Amino acid sequence: MAASEKTGVGEVGEALPVTEAGGAYRQPKEPPTFVIRPTGGFAAFDLREIWAFRELLWVFIWRDIKVRYKQTAIGVAWAVLQPVCAVIIFSLIFGRLARMPSEGVPYPAFAFCGLIPWLFFARSLTEASTSLVVNDRLVTKVYFPRILVPAAVVLAGLPDLAISLVILVGLVVAYGVVPSIALVAVPGFIVLAIATAFAVGFWLSALDVEFRDVRYTLPFLTQVWMFATPVVYPSSIVPERWRTLYGLNPMASVVEGFRWALLGTRAPHFGMMAVSAGVVAVLLVGGLAYFRRVERTLVDKL
Repeated sequence: MAASEKTGVGEVGEALPVTEAGGAYRQPKEPPTFVIRPTGGFAAFDLREIWAFRELLWVFIWRDIKVRYKQTAIGVAWAVLQPVCAVIIFSLIFGRLARMPSEGVPYPAFAFCGLIPWLFFARSLTEASTSLVVNDRLVTKVYFPRILVPAAVVLAGLPDLAISLVILVGLVVAYGVVPSIALVAVPGFIVLAIATAFAVGFWLSALDVEFRDVRYTLPFLTQVWMFATPVVYPSSIVPERWRTLYGLNPMASVVEGFRWALLGTRAPHFGMMAVSAGVVAVLLVGGLAYFRRVERTLVDKL
């Protein structure tokens, strides 16, 4: 102990250093106290907090990618096998037997181009919807913006999407289809697909906390949504007067946009695209608001 200090005895009998000048005890510093309160109104859309936890988001994304193919025999090859097998089946059933029109391009390339964004969305829809309940131990033990959990699940599907796009490029080259300058629009349609997955994922993940029936309706919802999306058929078979209304399904615009940008098919209907963008914006804002409201009592319900 330094020469300028003495040892004193506190009220509980522990030795505490005192100073010669004043003779007062130096109490040990208490750890800081953080009070977490629920937010309301526009404060619920605190993007600064999400940005502050951005490193945790990348940790969640990397964890989901590794867990998906952990202890699998062929690993990441599943990202290739699933769409390829689906294209073979669709080509036999809808291409050869049903003679489904493909707007002048080979049906395998037509179907594969529709499957790429749909498989990304379907996987995001299924896994993000149950992500909070599946990660209940993590969510109830540590504080962080809970919205990172479904968001990470959606973003973790991007590597599979990139792999499928590479395969599609090879398939398009093999069939002799030359993409046009519209190829530069592909990132925009990918963003629309991600925004749609975010919007639906936020809604369903929050609903799954309050109503566990959500997981039982997911297979039916995914199946119906797929047939409502022009994955195996072109949107041109929909009557012109209903084309704008068809945009209420944002994935219809995403699929048609992919085909236009990659295969050179007819450009998407402008009215349909505008309706899809509006629907996604409304669903995304509403999903964020509802998710934040459920987040206030999330720990009690899990």
